[in-house]
Amino acid sequence: MLKTVLREVRQYRTALILTPVWTSAEVVMGVLIPYVTASLIDKGLNAGNLPAVYKYGGMMLGLAVLSLVFGILAGRYAAYSSTGLAANLRQAMYTNIQRFSFSDIDKYSTAGLVTRMTTDVSSIQNATQMLLRTSFRAPLNLVFSFAMCLFINRRLSLIFLAAMVFLSIALYLMISRAARLFKQILLRYDSLNDVVMENVDAVRVVKAFVREDHEISKFDKAALELYTMSIKAETLMSFNMPLMNLVVYGCIMAVSWFGAHYIVEGSLTTGQLTSLFSYIMMVMNSLMMLSMIFVQLTQSAASVARVAEVIEEEPDMANPEQPVTALKGGSIDFKNVYFSYKKGGDNALEDINLHIRSGETIGIIGGTGSGKSSLAYLICRLYDVSEGSVEVDGRDVREYDMDALRRHVAIVLQKSTLFSGTILENLRWGNPDATLEECVEACRTACAHEFIEAMPDGYDTVMEQGGVNVSGGQRQRLCIARALLKKPGILILDDSTSAVDTATDARIRESLKKRSPGITTVIVAQRILSIKDADRIVVMDNGRINAVGTHEELLASNEIYKDIYKLQTSGGEADFDA
Repeated sequence: MLKTVLREVRQYRTALILTPVWTSAEVVMGVLIPYVTASLIDKGLNAGNLPAVYKYGGMMLGLAVLSLVFGILAGRYAAYSSTGLAANLRQAMYTNIQRFSFSDIDKYSTAGLVTRMTTDVSSIQNATQMLLRTSFRAPLNLVFSFAMCLFINRRLSLIFLAAMVFLSIALYLMISRAARLFKQILLRYDSLNDVVMENVDAVRVVKAFVREDHEISKFDKAALELYTMSIKAETLMSFNMPLMNLVVYGCIMAVSWFGAHYIVEGSLTTGQLTSLFSYIMMVMNSLMMLSMIFVQLTQSAASVARVAEVIEEEPDMANPEQPVTALKGGSIDFKNVYFSYKKGGDNALEDINLHIRSGETIGIIGGTGSGKSSLAYLICRLYDVSEGSVEVDGRDVREYDMDALRRHVAIVLQKSTLFSGTILENLRWGNPDATLEECVEACRTACAHEFIEAMPDGYDTVMEQGGVNVSGGQRQRLCIARALLKKPGILILDDSTSAVDTATDARIRESLKKRSPGITTVIVAQRILSIKDADRIVVMDNGRINAVGTHEELLASNEIYKDIYKLQTSGGEADFDA
């Protein structure tokens, strides 16, 4: 886990090593200053020796300047390496997430991944910067300061030793309990982000149904849970400072009391007592810094585990050792296919056997949850079958290179997604090298060219995030055009014309037949009108194939198809979302 995170230091390794070097030099200079101060007082001020005052005063100034320079260098390299580590961690996570299958995304949730890439990585960055300086500075300061105390007076040094033992035990008890709370806090951040992302993504629905108060209530609940857990952890950690003050003031009182006796006895000088007070503060500050290190480690340990988990995650789906990269035909075969979205969960598909000929147009229809979309997802290997096999061009899809397979199979998903940028840039997601003429041709086929031309900037019109400045039907047509630019062997339309009117739907289907002949087309639809002209229609029911036939054959023999047809042609409405 820790090795995974540290591996991402890479090009910042030199800065990582130099930080403790400069920190050590800074500590040595700082520790020597009180010792020189004692000499200045005893040999200069108390002795009335002005040259000694200048001598030791100059030494103190030189040590202070060197300490400042070394501190600046340590801080610079600490910031450079910790920020670089954070950048590499985010890059490593993002790169691995691109390899995730749909099931991997489902496992972590979108909000959870966002939290890990932002909050968790920031926590690691802050901890690294603090640790690079403090984890070396505090122990070195503690050791050197305590060594100087022993050198000045061994008996008084026992006070520091007792204080360190007491404080170490108290901090261990406090921090061990806080560690469990900080892990739970990060889970609360996931929940809060989930609520926010869901609300922002569906803000139009929220406003349409006047559910703002309900959403605010959900947010308040998630925020309250985070607040309550944070209060518990911070309340526990708040004992840190009072505890430190108790120990510091206790040490000062003890050293003052015993130190005064030693001065009277003549075994301790005034300058030495003054320097001991400085070393008290150094020792106690070092202990305080160490306690903060433990607090930071406690907070960031859970973040390290969560970030490493994403980086180390092996996607559910991977390319075989010798993947097939050549696809020519468009035949599809489902052989005894069973599929479940979760291991051990209920099957979304059962006993699916279906042969689709190359160049054939297949329609798929059925009720909600019947498995229409699930069937389509398996063709381009967005998910893997639980049992059986799906073959494209005569080979199991698991034998193909996934990039090659997905270039050959174009899918237009239920949710029409566009990205920030111009219409032309969005279209070229299908083919980065597509010419303007090719883009226009694809848009003509998808019946999108007319409304694009009507826009002030045409194909250079800028799409807002999510394509919110165009209608749902326009987004769907742009997504179809984008898919066509891939020049696929297989085209899957997953309810991708649900937002367009029936006349435009018919024009799109007619245009696809004329301008894209030879493409195997799978149309998942909730409207019979969208699939009635397909070569064959598959009727799905509860994850199984209920019937296969032409529109006329199914009207004559299949009750489910007849019921859907009657509802849609009689003016009734039915919910058949995939």
